[in-house]
Amino acid sequence: MKKLIIAMMIIGSAFHNISDEIFTRTITGVVKGADDGKVIPHANITVKGTTRGTTTDAGGKYSIEVKDTDKVLVFSFLGYEHKEVRIKKSNVINVTLKPDVTELGEVVVVGYGTQEKTRAVSGSVTQTTDGRKMLRSAPSMSPANAGFYDTDDYSNESYAEINENGFHAPWKNPFSTFSIDVDAASYSNMRRFINRGQLPPKDAVKIEELINYFGYDYEAPRGKHPFAVNHEVSVAPWNPKHQLVHIGLQGEKIETDNLPASNMVFLLDVSGSMNAPDKLPLLKKSLKLLVNEMRPEDKVAIVVYAGAAGEVLPSTSGKEKGKILKALENLRAGGSTAGGAGIKLAYKIAKQNFIKNGNNRIILATDGDFNVGASSDKAMEDLIEEKRDQGVFLTVLGFGTGNYKDSKMEILADKGNGNHAYIDNILEAKKVLVNEFGGTLFTIAKDVKIQVEFNPATVQAYRLIGYENRKLNDEDFNNDKKDAGELGAGHTVTALYEIIPVGVNSDFKPLDDLKYQQTEPRKVTGNTSDLMTVKLRYKKPDGDKSILLEQVIRKESVSLSRSSLNLKWSAAVAGFGMLLRDSDYKGDLKYKDVIALARSAKGADDQGYRSEFIKLIETAELLTDE
Repeated sequence: MKKLIIAMMIIGSAFHNISDEIFTRTITGVVKGADDGKVIPHANITVKGTTRGTTTDAGGKYSIEVKDTDKVLVFSFLGYEHKEVRIKKSNVINVTLKPDVTELGEVVVVGYGTQEKTRAVSGSVTQTTDGRKMLRSAPSMSPANAGFYDTDDYSNESYAEINENGFHAPWKNPFSTFSIDVDAASYSNMRRFINRGQLPPKDAVKIEELINYFGYDYEAPRGKHPFAVNHEVSVAPWNPKHQLVHIGLQGEKIETDNLPASNMVFLLDVSGSMNAPDKLPLLKKSLKLLVNEMRPEDKVAIVVYAGAAGEVLPSTSGKEKGKILKALENLRAGGSTAGGAGIKLAYKIAKQNFIKNGNNRIILATDGDFNVGASSDKAMEDLIEEKRDQGVFLTVLGFGTGNYKDSKMEILADKGNGNHAYIDNILEAKKVLVNEFGGTLFTIAKDVKIQVEFNPATVQAYRLIGYENRKLNDEDFNNDKKDAGELGAGHTVTALYEIIPVGVNSDFKPLDDLKYQQTEPRKVTGNTSDLMTVKLRYKKPDGDKSILLEQVIRKESVSLSRSSLNLKWSAAVAGFGMLLRDSDYKGDLKYKDVIALARSAKGADDQGYRSEFIKLIETAELLTDE
C-alpha cells in the first residue's frame, strides 16, 4: 500500500510539472489590405500586452512564436486600422486590414508663432492604377493637400559614396585611426529596402552601423573609465587564412530613474515632403512613445519648420504629458522646408531652458529634404558646429521613402555631437526611444577616438571593416580640437579588423615593391607575442581635455567554433554587409554561410532582433540574381 501511494505521488508530481510548463508554437499567416486585396509588407504584429513582435516580409508573410498564455495578436500598419485577433487552435492566421480614416488639417507657420486652421477633412490611403499610394481626400479636401508617395521610387534619396577599406602594411602604415560610431540608421534603412522587395544601394550599406545595431554581451566597466574595452581574435569566416580581431566597448549602464534631467527640443519637419503615412504620422507616433517615458523633472519644447520656423509648444514639464501629446497630434504637413531657420530657433530655445549637468538635446525629425535657406551639407555643417559647443547635443531621426537624405542627416548628427537613427516602423521607434532611451539621449563620453598600432613582427597586413567615413588622420588622435563620436549610457560599440598574419601567403598583397626605395623590412623589437595595441581617447560630456587609455591584444587566436557569440554574431553581420556591397574581400562567402553562422550565434534574443536579421538574410538571398 505504501509503495502504491508513493507511485501515485510521483505520477501526480509529473502531471503537475507538465501543467506548469509553458508551451510555445509558431503562428504564420499573410496580411493584406481590405481595400485592394494586396499584401502589406512590413506590417507590425505584436502579442498584446507584451513587447514581443515581428513584421511581415516583402510578400506580406509573417511568423511569430506564441506561448499558451498568449491570447491576442495585434496587427497594425500606417494608413490602416489596428486589428486584434484572438489566438485559437489554428497555427495559421491570415488578416485583412481596413483603411484608416485620418483627420487632416493645416498648420500655417508665421515668424515664431503658429496659427492653426481648424478646417478638418478626412481621407484614407488607397492605391492608384499606376501602383502608387495616395492619401485620398474627401470632397472637401483640396488637391494640393492630397499627397502621393511612391513606395518604389528611391531616385531622390542620397547616400555618401563609400570606398571600401583595403589592406595596409604596418611597415608603411603602422596606425589605424578612426572615430567611434553608435549610429544604426543604415541597418533599419537596409531593412526597409529588403522588406519592400529590393536590395539596398551599395552606398546605403554601412557595415559598422549594421554591426552596431545589435547589443553584445560585453564585460561592464569596473574602474574610473565610463566604458570597458573587450577583445577577441579568431578566424575570418570569408577567408580561413586570415584572422578576425573583434574589439568591443561597453558603456556604463545607468538606470532611467538615475539619469540627469532632460531639456529637450523637438525640431520637427512639417513641410510638404512629410505628407506621407511613413513620415509625419509615424513621426508623431514615435515621439509619443518618448513623451510617455518622460519624468516630471524632464521638459520638452516643440519647434516646427516648413516655409518658416515657429514654436508650437514652449518648454513643458513631463508631468503635463496630455498637453505635449495634444501639441504633437495637432501637427499637419505643408509648405517648403526652412531647415536652417528651424535649427537656429531650436538651439535658441534649448539654451534658454538649459539645465546645468543635465541632458540638453535637440531631437530633429525629418526626411532630410532641406530646400530653403541653409540647404547645402557644408552650410548645415557650419551651422551645427557653431552651436554644438554650447553644451546642447543633437539626435537626428530620419523618416520616409523617396526623399531620404542619409548623407545630410549623418553630417548633422556628427557635427552636432549626437547620433542618427532611421525609423522605418513603430517597433524601431520603440527600440530607439524606449528600449535604448538612455543610450540614445544621454552621453557618457564624447569625442571618442580609437587608434590601433599593429606589430609588424606578427601582422603582415590589416584592414578595418567599415568605418570608411569615420577615418581620421593619425595626428588627429592627440588633437583635442578634432571632433569624434559620442558614446551613450549602456551603448556598445564594436569594430572588426581583418588581419593577414606574418608568414601567410595571401591573395591580397597590400603594396607592390617600390622601385626607388629600399623595401626590406625595418628591424623590429623582437616582440612576437603582441598582435596590436589599442589606444582610446575620450572626453567627459562637459570636458575639453581628453583622457587616454590603452590595451594590448596578444597573438592568441581561437577557432571560429570556439569563439564567443559576440564575435560570431558580429562576423555574420559583417559578412552580410560584404555580400550586400559585393565586397572585393568577401572571398567565397555565400548567403547560406552567413545564415548558418548567424543561427549558431543567435543566443537568447529576448527582443527578437537577431531572429529578424536571419530572416532578412534569407529574404536578401531570394532577391539576388544568383
